[in-house]
Amino acid sequence: MNLVILTPGQKVYEGQVKSVNTPGTAGKIEILENHAPLVASLSEGIVSVRTETNESLEFKTSGGFIEVISNQVSILLETVKN
Repeated sequence: MNLVILTPGQKVYEGQVKSVNTPGTAGKIEILENHAPLVASLSEGIVSVRTETNESLEFKTSGGFIEVISNQVSILLETVKN
């Protein structure tokens, strides 16, 4: 599935991934291939990504939103600290 992570000022990441774990405001959210459509708010915490090449990436955030539609995952974060 394709993942795009954006902040108001820049594109932080774009690429093919196996999984995405986010800190949802109602609890942790794990996104895998063929996930049901979803729009949710994110709280402060770590967005963890597992790429197609099994690389593990982490993005620390103060909050934002996630949208999942047809294996396209879009995350808009307020701020990102690596």
